Amino acid sequence: MGTVVDDAASVEFHAFFERHHAELARFAHLLTGEADAADDLAADALLALWHRWDRVRAADHPVAYARGVVANLARTRIRGAVRERRRIALFWPRGEERTENPDVAGVVDVQSALRRLPFRKRACVVLRHAFDLSEKDTALALGISVGTVKSQTSKGMAELQRLLGPQSDPRRVHAAMTARAGESGGRNR
Repeated sequence: MGTVVDDAASVEFHAFFERHHAELARFAHLLTGEADAADDLAADALLALWHRWDRVRAADHPVAYARGVVANLARTRIRGAVRERRRIALFWPRGEERTENPDVAGVVDVQSALRRLPFRKRACVVLRHAFDLSEKDTALALGISVGTVKSQTSKGMAELQRLLGPQSDPRRVHAAMTARAGESGGRNR
């Protein structure tokens, strides 16, 4: 008998989903301004509604409840984006930096090698060498220990030297990363 209730609830939820998904996605898009995130937020909201479907369907206004869930998820996403921007702003150079006669081939080679590093190693190497952050500031930015920064930076630089070949000088790698960070303000990392 529980299966019949579950089947009825499933059919009812499916009808609710079909009727309101597009509206909830539009609502999410208007709240966040992110078309790509809108469907994800609507889907996350509908998943949360499904987990509480007995309570939602008993509500006086299930669509209003659904909109509230979308609004809360959008607010959480926006707050996360604001926090991320603030963290980036702490370490962003205030003025535009330019490098005279950058080694373009070196920059391209270093960028290609950086993309091959795992994220944590890449982040440590970039923050330490392209942005000249201290180990402590790098650890703070990434939410890891200073010891992890040291080991990941060391391993990352060793891997970069291996990828770039035996003739690669750590100073050349540093110069290429600094030239790239100065060229674009570090935004294309």
